[in-house]
Amino acid sequence: MKNLFLLVTIFLCYENYSQTKPFPANFIFNNGLMATNKNSLDATDNYNTWKSNFTEACSNGRWRVKFNSSETVSEGIAYGMLLSVYKGDKDLFDGLWLYYKDNVNSNGVMNWKIKGCSEVVGNNGATDAELDAAFALIVADYQWGSIGSINYKNDAKTLIAAIKTHEVEANTFVLKPGDDFGQSQIINPSYFSPAYYRAFGAFTNDTAFWNAVASKSYVIINNNLTVNNAVGGLVSDWCEASGNYSPEAQPRGYVNAGKTYTYDACRTPWRIAVDYLWYGTPDAKTYSKKASDFVRITLGGTTNIKDGYNQNGTLIGQWHNAPFVGAFACAAMAGENQAHLDASYADLKSTNEPGNYFNHTLKTLYSFLLTGNFYLPPTATLSNDDFDIEKSEITLYPNPSADKFIIYAPENSTITVFSPQGNLISEQKTLSENTEINLANQSSGLYLIKITNGTKSVTKKVILK
Repeated sequence: MKNLFLLVTIFLCYENYSQTKPFPANFIFNNGLMATNKNSLDATDNYNTWKSNFTEACSNGRWRVKFNSSETVSEGIAYGMLLSVYKGDKDLFDGLWLYYKDNVNSNGVMNWKIKGCSEVVGNNGATDAELDAAFALIVADYQWGSIGSINYKNDAKTLIAAIKTHEVEANTFVLKPGDDFGQSQIINPSYFSPAYYRAFGAFTNDTAFWNAVASKSYVIINNNLTVNNAVGGLVSDWCEASGNYSPEAQPRGYVNAGKTYTYDACRTPWRIAVDYLWYGTPDAKTYSKKASDFVRITLGGTTNIKDGYNQNGTLIGQWHNAPFVGAFACAAMAGENQAHLDASYADLKSTNEPGNYFNHTLKTLYSFLLTGNFYLPPTATLSNDDFDIEKSEITLYPNPSADKFIIYAPENSTITVFSPQGNLISEQKTLSENTEINLANQSSGLYLIKITNGTKSVTKKVILK
């Protein structure tokens, strides 16, 4: 009997694997290639260096990411949220998000530069930060649920609504570079995150809008490549929606008037590769292969990458570093050449600039994707109000438990609990996707929890210790 109980326990623990996905996830994407030499220990080492060198505690549980010794930028906070949520570093994630919220403007987005913990020195938002932060909140809702002190789900929806209202140009679906800056006349293609948009649409039941923003991103990228006779996916740092160079870029002091592929544009292959790896988007595949082939064929390999190009492919940079190497390595995941991907992974690993905020942060983000630790959570794959329970991921944890169980299930489901003898213990409607069931007053044993949504249901077995 004891052996049977042990087997049941093992089975249940496996079947009801916690919704928190521990690091390393080592996810194998349905699309593209994975480096044969990938190792999540590389991602861990990069994360530990990043956290040690660039995070700093404020007060009241707040944390900031150091852009330099005294300043923090919203981009860095959002990068940190992505890294910490995938790493499962909840205390740091919560501290970064609280810092973000402490420093928002009237539109609900973080002022882009802060001195220390609270002095605003750069007003209004930078859209890439909002996009990364909103998606990180979706992952946090998946990782830890939203019944604690921070409701990640509601905060994600609120931030996504702010992005839609203030950072997408009305009636054009053009992503603006900020809430109080930019329109079709000045755009930053490296902010485009079409994979996030698809997740936002599913998460907020607004797929038509966000899919249109994703489609417009590819229109602008392709316009920019076409009108400027670009090679290999080398988008310019800044442009208009037409693809032409923006006359507003030079007065703003952007490098080379925003006409070249430098430290803004270099992130584009990473962001677009994600859309192929997660969703298999054909436009993402086409772009990623162009970028990968530029390195593999035109440059003759990853070790020849430098930090800047004209759009025709001629060299203007001089340094071989992670922001450029790693983004092209991500593109190689869609590039159909395993040897080149493996070489790109090894090349990124060999870069070593632990004291450079931008370079090392991006190296760490790239290494998370390359090792399968930057993934699409299942909670962002189906709409909350159109949730097929047979296709959804019903999770329940911890199991076994001495008292409480947390159930992740569609909203407006009915959760029914039965005793070991088959008697009805409780029945309730879910008000959110995370519901707590407290069996502290019940006897130890095997309980059945039935989750019903519409005409469909699933039953989970739990052990109360």
